[in-house]
Amino acid sequence: MAQMRLTSPEFKENGRIPAKYTCDGDNISPELRIAGTPPGTKSLALVLEDPDAPNGLWVHWIVWNIDPGTTTLAQQAQPRESVIGRNSWGHSKYGGPCPPSGTHRYVFRLYALDAQLDLAGTASKGQLNVAMEGHVLAEAVLTGLYGES
Repeated sequence: MAQMRLTSPEFKENGRIPAKYTCDGDNISPELRIAGTPPGTKSLALVLEDPDAPNGLWVHWIVWNIDPGTTTLAQQAQPRESVIGRNSWGHSKYGGPCPPSGTHRYVFRLYALDAQLDLAGTASKGQLNVAMEGHVLAEAVLTGLYGES
């Protein structure tokens, strides 16, 4: 797989996510920067999940059909032509970190795909995973931390 990178000017890898991007602040998505998208990429997909949630993996945000030429997702982004799917709250929007206790990891996963996905905005992460199967050219991960220490 190609070496794609996902970073944020708001926090470093395994660094603390500022409260502004959480349920304790404005609950908006942080700026994300994309580099190294491989040739042949037809779309990008982004997933934000909390693997430390008490009831198992909690999905905070899923977006697909992001333009492959995108290098920056601004704060509170909803990229043109993209589709935002259902998070674990059942909403088709960003839901920021909001741990019930302790510090949790929040994992942003960016996928470069060799296809556009034909999924409705009501799709879940499971449905996104099925649609992406066999189409992933590269993956990049950025992990942030949030919660009480």
